Amino acid sequence: MSFGTRLKSLGFDTYMLLLIGTVVLATILPARGIAADVVSHATTYAVALLFFIYGARLDTASIVAGIANWRLQGLVLASTFIAFPIIGIIFSIILAPVLPPEIIVGIIYISILPSTVQSSIAFTSMAGGNVPAAVCAASVSNLLGVIVTPLLAGALIHTNGGGFDGQAIIDIGVQLLLPFIVGQALRPLIGNWIKRHGKLTRIVDRGSILLIVYSAFSAGVVAGIWSQVEPWELAIMVVADIVMLAIIMVGTVAVGRASKMPYADAIVLLFCGSKKSLASGLPMANILFAGRSIGLIVLPIMIFHQIQLFVCAVIAQRSAYRNALAAE
Repeated sequence: MSFGTRLKSLGFDTYMLLLIGTVVLATILPARGIAADVVSHATTYAVALLFFIYGARLDTASIVAGIANWRLQGLVLASTFIAFPIIGIIFSIILAPVLPPEIIVGIIYISILPSTVQSSIAFTSMAGGNVPAAVCAASVSNLLGVIVTPLLAGALIHTNGGGFDGQAIIDIGVQLLLPFIVGQALRPLIGNWIKRHGKLTRIVDRGSILLIVYSAFSAGVVAGIWSQVEPWELAIMVVADIVMLAIIMVGTVAVGRASKMPYADAIVLLFCGSKKSLASGLPMANILFAGRSIGLIVLPIMIFHQIQLFVCAVIAQRSAYRNALAAE
């Protein structure tokens, strides 16, 4: 096996290099001011296009089957809103003596956030998983998260204010569900064409993730949150994020195997059940923690977001490589 082939089998192909390069670019040349607005809008449109394509590609029977797969959907929600919060509480207790209170709050906050939407579905697609079930799981997680996350925050964290932002539900519907529905409606006209041009979906998949990474990392650099903590505190935080992600990912894999799930469903549980949404987390943090040091509170999720994207990209690319070999 050549060096290039070995790297690809581990997930380090052109896309992974682009992902690393995007982080480097955001660190050196972060989007500021008008540029940040342009990147934000571009990300929104890319995600909407992604869901439009998914809607046009997926047949209605597959979507109904995804919703009807109650065992998978229930396990994803249990991982997101039960297992992960338990892990977060345990880590907050262990780390409370060595980290600032705001960062401890941030660690708990990671654990109660909903799953990501676009990246979970994109990685599921890359790895050959059950995309209709992933669309259902990620969307339901975010819709419930708008209500469940503030409730869990009120129970586990001292927050300023409560309730939830109804606009978030509207935003999710407009950006994600509406394009998906439009794609479904136009499927008889364009569905076959999109299926014949699978490269289009892959480009939108990967492009939307790269835009998300650049936008999120740029925001952290511009806010200067990396300079608000001591290096050793940052190191502990990074390790904590890595270990929490490892625990939940190993747990979802174990549950998938124990329940004898098909490979396609196990991939959904792995990606949708282990990831946390920065896109949902930042707006809700501004409401839940008004008047507090928001920068430090969201720092753990900023770091966690980058780690989960890298880890999931490697897993998805490696799974895609193995699937390609098996097909051959």
